[in-house]
This record gives sequence, C-alpha cells and structure tokens, in this order.
Amino acid sequence: MEKKWAFEEAKVLFELPFNQLVYDAQTVHRQHFLPNTIQISTLLSIKTGGCTEDCKYCPQSMHHNTGVEKGSLLGLDEVMEEAKEARKKGASRFCMGAAWRSLRDKDMPSICEMIREVKKLGLEVCMTLGLLKEEQAVKLKEAGLDFYNHNIDTSEEFYSKVITTRNFQSRLDTIECVRKAGIKVCCGGIIGMGETNNDRIKMLVVLANLDEPPESIPINKLIRISGTPLAEQEDVDPFDFVRIVALARIMIPKSYVRLSAGREQMSDEMQALCFLAGANSIFYGEKLLTAENPTMQKDNALLKRLGLRGEVCDKSLH
Repeated sequence: MEKKWAFEEAKVLFELPFNQLVYDAQTVHRQHFLPNTIQISTLLSIKTGGCTEDCKYCPQSMHHNTGVEKGSLLGLDEVMEEAKEARKKGASRFCMGAAWRSLRDKDMPSICEMIREVKKLGLEVCMTLGLLKEEQAVKLKEAGLDFYNHNIDTSEEFYSKVITTRNFQSRLDTIECVRKAGIKVCCGGIIGMGETNNDRIKMLVVLANLDEPPESIPINKLIRISGTPLAEQEDVDPFDFVRIVALARIMIPKSYVRLSAGREQMSDEMQALCFLAGANSIFYGEKLLTAENPTMQKDNALLKRLGLRGEVCDKSLH
C-alpha cells in the first residue's frame, strides 16, 4: 500500500535546505528509474478552441479573447500523420487533447479509432478529453487507451479562484471513472497562477493520497497568455518550482514526473535542476496544444549537454 501523506509532513520536506531536498529527490529517483533517461512525449491538439469552461489560464476558453479560433475534430489521416512523425523523431508516447468540457458520445467512434490506430505504431497513447462518464471510460479502455490526462490544477481551496464552471470534486470523479475502467492516470497541476506554496503542497498531497496515485504527474509552469485573466500574473520563483518537482518525486516515487508546459520560458539551468530533482519526462515539439514549446533542435542540444537520452518506443511495431 502507498504511503499516506499529511500536509505538515510534506511541508517539512518542501522547506528542507535546497541541496538536501534535491539530493533526497534524486536518491528516490534512482531507486525507481534510470537516472539519465527521459521519456519523450508529443502532444497534439485534435480539437482546438471554443471550450465552454472558464479556466483563467487557458487560451482555448470561449470566455477569453485570445485569438484562438474554434476548430473541428481532426480526421484520422491527419492524426496518424502527426503520430508517425512523432515516432520518427523519437517520441515513445503520443498524447491527444480536445478542448471540450466533456467527451460527447457522438465523437466516441472517432476517438476510439484514433486510439486503436496510434497504438499500432507501438506508441503509448494518452488522451485528455475533459469530464468522462464511466461507460465512456470503459469504451476508451476497450479501444486500448493507456493513459487519461485530467489535471486537478491546484489545491481544492484555491481551485474556485481559477475555475468556476466546474468544481474540484468533478475532477476527482473523472479520475475515479478512469481508474475503474483500468486506464492509467496522468494528473498534475499548474504552478504560478497566484497560489501559495501551501496550495502547491496540498495539490501533491491530494495526488499522493489517492487510492492509486497517478502514474504520470505533469508539473506545468503557467504560460502567461495575452487575453487570459492570468496574462499579467507574477512569475513563479524558479527554486520554488524545482522544490515542487522534487516533492512530487519523493511523495509519488514510482510515477513519471512530467516537465510540461512552460519550458519555453525556462532556462537550460532551471530545466537541468528539474531533471536533477526527479523530472523524467518532457513534451517534444514546437507546439503544446496552442502554446509555444522549445524546438526539437534546442531540446536535443540540451539533452546532449546533460547526457540524457530518450526512452525508445517499440520500433518493431508498425
């Protein structure tokens, strides 16, 4: 059984001297993962814009004027072209995201077909499609879905300051549906939305104390996008961000800690500290849904400088 965490216990860890915290996190990391291997993921927006949710950080919300236009669900051919290209460039995991409040039943056949066909490439498949019902999760599992992403974003106490169109519990309910269906969970949050370090710690406590902690934990750094309510938000302290990565590694030791959105605004040195603190997955490619991401050339150069290599997908499948 996984260890249950109290907030006070997690906060003591977070407040350790920086060197000690990072050392402890790297020690835990080496007990469960190869120290110099990074999982390379690619994220594709399969349906962009027009989301009815009012998430203050999101340029795809219909409540914000960000210039992102509402699009239709991509066709299978276009998705497969992107998946094959991702695999060719070294991705072992292919993630697909749709800007919906929830998955509509009428889109289920198309979504399931995408999952089945991408799986044939030997890639691990993840989807993020908003709120799910139990029967939908079962169908996604039957199609072969490996992971479902549904972030809790922040602490329960801070949640309503970021999103008002759904509540914190609805996030947990979807995660429970995913678990019941036998799909692995990808769930994390966003750092830098105006929350405190206590909120960040509480978010990790919630994740660590789930009956089964997420196998994948995205730690996103807020991308301040013009037109969103958080466009002028003060930047997060880099050392606080690294501390949260380290805390995630210690509290949820067997999971991938995914350095997700916001890497374009991180220095190479900050990213290196995150890897040292236990982050072992990144998104690869110039676009992260609608936001900018470091170029592959820049990422390749950084990984080479640090002596890090990507996990290899099963090239025997095609």
